[in-house]
Amino acid sequence: MINTVAWFEIATDDPKAAEEFYGGLFGWTFSVDEDSAKGGMDYRLIDYPGADGPKGGVYGNGGRFPNHGVFSVAVADTAATCEHAEKLGGEVVFKLLDNPHGPDFAYIRDVSGNLFGVFTPPNLPAGA
Repeated sequence: MINTVAWFEIATDDPKAAEEFYGGLFGWTFSVDEDSAKGGMDYRLIDYPGADGPKGGVYGNGGRFPNHGVFSVAVADTAATCEHAEKLGGEVVFKLLDNPHGPDFAYIRDVSGNLFGVFTPPNLPAGA
């Protein structure tokens, strides 16, 4: 569903430790995201009991970004959402458009400095 929280991500410089912690705490399981791996990204999908598929990911950031947990909102157009966020006083921290290994996505800081993500789901129906 568009404009709703649809994903969460844990970015860390120690993905193995994150898997052990969250797996032990909540019973989550993890698998390598093969598409991201093809692009050289360490990204692990998170499944949890009762879920109908992955609902989040662990991003091995290699120390390039601060460790963080972030929610992501599904949007119809990542680029347009970034532009709109900037007009409202937000800051686009990172964006990847025309992503050959996954959906278009971006990290944005809101006007209070909070980080969140936006992404355009693959195979989005026209007019969604």
